[in-house]
Amino acid sequence: MAKGEDGVWSLTIGPLSPEIWIYNYRIQGVDLPDPANISVMPRAPGTAISSFVEVPGDGPAFYDSRPVPHGEVRMVLYESKAMGVNRYFWVYTPPNYDRSIAKYPVYYLLHGNGETQTGWVMNGRANIILDNLIADGKAVPMVVVMPHGHPIQSASVGPSAAVPPQGQPGMLNFTHFTNDLLQQIIPTVEKNYRVYTDADHRAIGGLSMGGFQSISIGLAHPELFRYVLAYSGGFGGLGPSAGTTEIETQSPWKELLANPATRKNLRLLYLGAGQQETGMLAPGRRLIKLFEEKGVNARWSDYPGGHVFSVWRNQLNETAPMLFKPVQGVK
Repeated sequence: MAKGEDGVWSLTIGPLSPEIWIYNYRIQGVDLPDPANISVMPRAPGTAISSFVEVPGDGPAFYDSRPVPHGEVRMVLYESKAMGVNRYFWVYTPPNYDRSIAKYPVYYLLHGNGETQTGWVMNGRANIILDNLIADGKAVPMVVVMPHGHPIQSASVGPSAAVPPQGQPGMLNFTHFTNDLLQQIIPTVEKNYRVYTDADHRAIGGLSMGGFQSISIGLAHPELFRYVLAYSGGFGGLGPSAGTTEIETQSPWKELLANPATRKNLRLLYLGAGQQETGMLAPGRRLIKLFEEKGVNARWSDYPGGHVFSVWRNQLNETAPMLFKPVQGVK
């Protein structure tokens, strides 16, 4: 940036392609959001908060609000039995939910590391994407549940309280979250919302850490989930290489490939990544090829970009129409 005669620092860049871009001001080595911009990217403690700026195209993007019926996003506060603290999960209900008597399928949509239950709405615009897809007749109306994926107390619920660890520390220890999801969140949703309660009407998917959680939980519980989706997580690696070990020899993939009963129950297995996530491309494509050969409705796609929301918004927009519909030609 250059300081002008009026004392204001400024910078001109571009042209940039139409997209929702993030930026920070780095002042003496510290990343700060733009204090004059209300569009911020919520993050978990310890992670720099960024600001959003949208570069428009010739018309509304699939993630832009349009004059169509809108759903609602509801905040559900509960006392977690698994963790002993108060937490939130957010629920998207489709347009006209309160004026309907219909039951709806449920997509459990999980955020990434460094985010909270707000991530898919505030960063990913999931509610707007679903509004547009439903209005266009591309996706069936569904309830989308967005839990808090980290095993911690949610923000702004009271004095800070710690969650005792369970098992080995680390991002990939999902013991607390798995218990919270299966033993409390799903039963709470099914008690309080008009949703189907069978596996054929239940999907689980997520980005990055949420992709790992979706693979871990979804494939371990075929009696609960018929649709399992992972956006940039749960296969391969974030670096340039996924390693030398063949992905199909690793858990849970080797068990799934060897278990025809579990494979038969899957209505959809989706894996996807950004085209710059080179450590995921070969393992993901190989897995999809292997499962297609086994008769599974397995899908792969990749989009320009790295480990970023421009990829994950596209993946949600692509995959939501795949959910809760009959699959033709699958053994």
